[in-house]
Amino acid sequence: MAKIEIPIWEKINLTLPEAAALFSIGENQIRDLSNKPGCEFVIFKGSHRLIKRKKFEEYLEGISTL
Repeated sequence: MAKIEIPIWEKINLTLPEAAALFSIGENQIRDLSNKPGCEFVIFKGSHRLIKRKKFEEYLEGISTL
């Protein structure tokens, strides 16, 4: 069975490297942001961290500096 490849911009959840590439923000900065209490754009799958693309976009639209 062939693996289905989905373009990054169409994915619902992104890995840290994917989010960093798509939003031009460093992985460490995204990790730090997603460590904050009450963060609404992160999902933990075991030890893996996934970024909810739409929620992260909304978060970025609501701030003026990182």
